[in-house]
Amino acid sequence: MSLSRRNLLKSAAGLAATITLMRQGILPAYADAPFLYEPYTAFREDYVKQLAKALAAKPFEEQKSNVPAELSGLTYDQYRDIYFNPDRVIWKGDAPGFGFDMFHTGFLYNSQVDIHVIDGEKQAKLKYDPSLFKFGDKVKPPDGKTDLHYAGLRLHYTLTGPTISEFAVFQGASYFRAIAKGLSYGLSARGLAIDTGQPTGEEFPAFKSFWVKKPDVGTGTIVVHALLDSPSVTGAYRFAIKPGDDTQMDIEVTLYPRKDLAHVGIAPLTSMFVSGPLVRPVEDFREAIHDSDGLMMINGRGEWIWRPLNNPKTLQVSAFEDLSPRGFGLMQRGRSYADYRDVEARYDLRPSAWVEPIGDWGAGSVQLFEIPSLVETNDNIVAYWQPKDPLAAGGEYSYVYRLHWCAQWPTDQASAPVSQVEFSGSGVAVDYTANPPKYDPNIRLYVIEYAGTLTDEEFTAEVKSDSGKVDHVSVSRNPVNNMLRLNFRHDATGLDVAELRAELKRGRAPAGETWLFRWTRT
Repeated sequence: MSLSRRNLLKSAAGLAATITLMRQGILPAYADAPFLYEPYTAFREDYVKQLAKALAAKPFEEQKSNVPAELSGLTYDQYRDIYFNPDRVIWKGDAPGFGFDMFHTGFLYNSQVDIHVIDGEKQAKLKYDPSLFKFGDKVKPPDGKTDLHYAGLRLHYTLTGPTISEFAVFQGASYFRAIAKGLSYGLSARGLAIDTGQPTGEEFPAFKSFWVKKPDVGTGTIVVHALLDSPSVTGAYRFAIKPGDDTQMDIEVTLYPRKDLAHVGIAPLTSMFVSGPLVRPVEDFREAIHDSDGLMMINGRGEWIWRPLNNPKTLQVSAFEDLSPRGFGLMQRGRSYADYRDVEARYDLRPSAWVEPIGDWGAGSVQLFEIPSLVETNDNIVAYWQPKDPLAAGGEYSYVYRLHWCAQWPTDQASAPVSQVEFSGSGVAVDYTANPPKYDPNIRLYVIEYAGTLTDEEFTAEVKSDSGKVDHVSVSRNPVNNMLRLNFRHDATGLDVAELRAELKRGRAPAGETWLFRWTRT
């Protein structure tokens, strides 16, 4: 909006500060509409940590939203009719390849956050300004008299060409997600998980403020700070984000618990899995429906583990105990359109997310939650690292990790990865002489194929189950695709659940990923 003479006279000092910020590159210089702002102040690298520490010493205060009903009651389609003016992207044409914009409050996103910019050692808060947005015919624009704050932010970069486009989003509680070059959005990450799957209910900490630092020339990296708050904990986060073929986030987390945290998830990932080769609970023309198809891990002993995801009838929780984990992630291994045959969703273009711990995370476990769901709009998979010991109230806890958003696993794999798994879901024939052949629905044949460069040496396999009988174990080479194929049968008579484990070996040494699966009766 244009500044009237009266406004200029009333805010001469503010206008002078705006001009200063424009010259410093903190705020873009729009001739017709300079940004509203708070006075800028000093910023230090420990600034957000000090805020989080001070906040933890006070009782939690529930945020009171002033988003009007006409915005908070928007439908999904109406909310999509509000979008940031692409001509007003912050730092567009000014920062080296980067920019960012904000989300308007409304629909499900009524928790209001503050957005700040950082340039060098100075920070300035961006005030709410509805003129930054375009409102379609389905939504009545706010009058701008009430500060509605923002609902999150979206980062832009020249990822696929000379024009900047979005590659990362922070919106909703502590959720965020990103893509790499050539991929589209899929699974999400969170700042922290508390009491996931507990009977008392889950607590969702939220990022209440962000600070976006203007990038330095030539680094290809943008830094975002975030302040987290919830009834149980506060936290300071620093994201150093480098977009590319493997978009990397170096994340530094410092937590200040208000109360003891016995069930806390570090580096949580959230995804969707409805069906795949091992699980088909719905009738659908598509071969598979998922954002991720497995949990991949490298434990502290260097063992590579692949755990295909399941969509059980009841909640399933798995804990993989470890000491100083080397990595874990929810991966999307199917990279062909034929793996899904979905023209619209293009699940073959959804990213994998890999957590690479930096430093010693000590004892704990990778937790996996599989929640029943027949709808692909529901995120029903959660994975994170849970420390063995609770985080004590009044303490300070730090974690550092690199989060990769990528098409494939971002590390050289010493063991042949599992490429494909099939099984006879309705049972196997036990009497071919009968007419028709007699099938036993309790016996299933599993076929696991391993990709990678494999020699002509002799391979063996060791297959175990915690219940039920395993037999007919064999390893052979598939002459069509030159992969090694491991076959085995599992008799689940009288069982409702069974844990399966298969190891491919060359002599006594592991030759492939350790394959784990929790079978549940459908």
